[in-house]
Amino acid sequence: MKRRDFLKHCSVAASGLVLVNVLPSYAHAMLKEGNLPLNKSLFEIFSNPENHYRPFVRWWWNGDKIEKSELARELRILKDAGIGGVEINPISFPSRTDDMNKPSVDWMSDEWIELLKFTLEEAKSLGMTCDLLVGTGFPMGGDFLKKEECSQIVVIAVKKLKGPLTTEFSLFDLYKEADPAITSPYSGRTMEMMEVKLVPDPLNSMDEVMNLSDQIKNGMIKVSIPKGDYAIYGLVKIQRFMSVIQGAPGGMGPVLNHYDTAAVKKYFNRMSDSIHQKIGPLAPNVRSFFVDSLETEGTNWSNDMMSEFKRRRGYDLYPYLPFVLFKIGGMGNTTGQNILYPVKSGPEFKKMIDRMRYDFELTKAEIFEERFVHTFVQWCKDNKIKSRAQAYGRGYFPLEGSFDIDIPECETWLKYGIGEDISEEKFTQYPWHLGRGNTMINKLVSSAAHLKDKKLISSEELTNTDMVFNESLEIFKIAGDQSTISGVTHPIFHGFNYSPPEAAFPGWITYGGYFNEKNTMWPYFKHYTDYRARLSAVLQQASMFADIALLAPFTDQWSEYGAQMEPFPVMVSPAYQALIWESIHQNGNACDYVSERVINDSEVKKGFLTYGKRKYHTLFLIEVHSLDTATASKLHDFVSSGGRIFCIEATPDRSTGWNNYEKRDREVRDWVTKMQAYPDRFIFLKKPASDFLGWYKTVQEKYNIKPYVKIQSPKTFVTQVRYQTDKADLFLFNNSSSKHNAPLDITFEKEVIRHKRAWLWDAATGKRFRLELPEGRLHIDLGPADSKLIVFDHDRKGIVWKDSPLTGNNSTELNNTWDVEFRHYDGTIKKEELNKLADLKELPAYVNFAGTVVYRNRFQSGDKSTINYLNLGIVYGICEVRINGVEAGTQWFGRRIYPLEGLIREGMNDIEIKVVTVMVNYMKTLKDNVVAQYWTNQKKKDQPLQSMGLAGPVTIY
Repeated sequence: MKRRDFLKHCSVAASGLVLVNVLPSYAHAMLKEGNLPLNKSLFEIFSNPENHYRPFVRWWWNGDKIEKSELARELRILKDAGIGGVEINPISFPSRTDDMNKPSVDWMSDEWIELLKFTLEEAKSLGMTCDLLVGTGFPMGGDFLKKEECSQIVVIAVKKLKGPLTTEFSLFDLYKEADPAITSPYSGRTMEMMEVKLVPDPLNSMDEVMNLSDQIKNGMIKVSIPKGDYAIYGLVKIQRFMSVIQGAPGGMGPVLNHYDTAAVKKYFNRMSDSIHQKIGPLAPNVRSFFVDSLETEGTNWSNDMMSEFKRRRGYDLYPYLPFVLFKIGGMGNTTGQNILYPVKSGPEFKKMIDRMRYDFELTKAEIFEERFVHTFVQWCKDNKIKSRAQAYGRGYFPLEGSFDIDIPECETWLKYGIGEDISEEKFTQYPWHLGRGNTMINKLVSSAAHLKDKKLISSEELTNTDMVFNESLEIFKIAGDQSTISGVTHPIFHGFNYSPPEAAFPGWITYGGYFNEKNTMWPYFKHYTDYRARLSAVLQQASMFADIALLAPFTDQWSEYGAQMEPFPVMVSPAYQALIWESIHQNGNACDYVSERVINDSEVKKGFLTYGKRKYHTLFLIEVHSLDTATASKLHDFVSSGGRIFCIEATPDRSTGWNNYEKRDREVRDWVTKMQAYPDRFIFLKKPASDFLGWYKTVQEKYNIKPYVKIQSPKTFVTQVRYQTDKADLFLFNNSSSKHNAPLDITFEKEVIRHKRAWLWDAATGKRFRLELPEGRLHIDLGPADSKLIVFDHDRKGIVWKDSPLTGNNSTELNNTWDVEFRHYDGTIKKEELNKLADLKELPAYVNFAGTVVYRNRFQSGDKSTINYLNLGIVYGICEVRINGVEAGTQWFGRRIYPLEGLIREGMNDIEIKVVTVMVNYMKTLKDNVVAQYWTNQKKKDQPLQSMGLAGPVTIY
């Protein structure tokens, strides 16, 4: 240890603050890295989480119209709401919003850096952590970049013709056709015609292609078309084709070329050097540098792309490139036009092009990983700051992109359908995964982290572009629990908008959830941040268990359809892919995704495929047709040593890529033939027509895939995940339905529970309760949106768990008249009597209400010992209850059942129930508010009216 670092550690430890637990988050992290114990039990970490375990927020500095006083105010608002840290994220000023003539501060200017320094110092004084976005908006770039440092793309223009015909084309017409319909084109883009070809339709051989490039004169090309169907193919290179999406002043302009190491280094160093020269090193006041969405819109080119391709793949791709490429649309995705856009190909020609397309996608992914990801990671190390990144996008390795990142990140979204009953058919038709908050990439990124033994896995959490002003804590919980089940241990909410209190209502909103002090739910937000903090705190101490591996057919997908824009691809192949991992978890097992690189780098030991600390006894190949020869060989070693492979719908029958493929195809088939000599361990499975949950349960039972927890009657909306520490096993069970109860009859494997005591740790309250598990069996009831954390450890003493029943003896419904007070968001108050409780959406006078509704009633009690519980029935919103003037508590999700011990008196009892509603029904009525109308009434954002209030029935028993 260097002398300076030794003194730092000594000064922190000697302060005595370790014992009283008031160190700022960065100091705790420093001590942990130095292996100095904090002397806390796992339950103490869980029950009272420190700041660095708390959820963070993406903090948009809108237009960088920032001032010190407001920066300080907002940090304190966030701290009070239970937020542990901020991701400083400069972004463009939102349209449709009045900026009150506040000036912007240019990113990386001296004034901006001074404001950054002030923010870091304020956050440190509050014990909060700061991350810092690299660049502004996404992906990174700026007007200061030289032309050769900007992103490039090579695209095709296709014009179909019928001969015989003599015609003339302007290159401008081809440029116009080639110009991709991306989200954020740069106005200064320049185009270069690389070549023009005349192609017959259909195309069976390159011998049929005629190069017309030498016929270009004065920007025109004259061509004679023989009889038949033909197409003109133009291959066009566009430089500086894309602009930074929502860049702030100082960071707007063309996007960086992520395939150019020198340009990437220069960009990073420009940022760190500018800051260091002004205020010195950012470490340790900045925890991590963050790279946001790598939505590079299909960028595919660098000046040495073809020479690198030839060096890596062993042949020249350039003559075939026009046929490898697809037409590009929004976000760089391939478009639906690709079915009709190019000429038809004969089967042999298509097979060749598909293999070449895979080689091109592989080459791009390798170059991106080497030149951008590795460069970013090294820059972070040089600055003694952690790397955090969403290292995925179109054409980047879904797993390997995250391997070197200190804090790999995925993303979880809010959208209509979460909590609802979603059929498998709808789920597989919708690449965003209708009904799920977690996206496809979550399981891939978390698997990558587990393979590298990382416990800190962040998520751009609760991203919201569909349900703005309809944020409820219950839907936060459902989506957040789905995120946790998929492997997330560190949520970063999307997001908190820098917005002065004097800004016109509803404030400055870039996008994302309405995380704002003016939201009706904001005073209760800490209930949710406490909940997520406790889960994060305990799961970051543990390792997620998995002994089953999945290999997705990315090779085949890249070959036939091209690399997709993860996490929202146009094409999911096969469409049911995510149902496999979900069904495994729903049936009491657990899995990771792996890749061919992971398999090749693994060791085979006693029937296990071992990669680092991960060990898998079973591997599912999901419609995998293509394998690298080294992968096929390793899989044979795995099967022959006792491991088991299930091939779903397909058995591998070919190799990857083009060069020398016939020899490699034979090798793959030979290895598969050898594996088929073990029919009990190399098994072909047909996918089910429906009911993947039941299908996997049948496979589990038939082939004795032993679950660590046996679930008697699994359900698609109930799933689980298992984590382990040296001394404890943790199981999180999650009900993602907003409507259905889920009685769980489960039996834990004896090896798990031997010599340990079972506990229920309540993440909503921080309390724990002892569970009695005869023969390892537990019956527990999961209400809607409910979750249960079951922990097995060596603690012995504690209060026995007692569930709150749905009903009981002497049940009485409070069906007399309710006195109701409507405290509207607009400040008005109205009182009236309701003879019957109802959803406010169904009451014409209150359908557009937003705010707090107070319900009051009275009930008679002869013997107070006979009244133990209050069940509010259906509640749409957050509810607080007072009995005889005494607080009974706040509940914000699922069943609203209140224990009444010590609250009931004999005779007359008064009950008061406050229900806080969402805002969207009210926002839809604000016709003169442009921001409100944009998010609630316009086009795809035309939101449905939401249920609100206390619908009951309210019963006591």
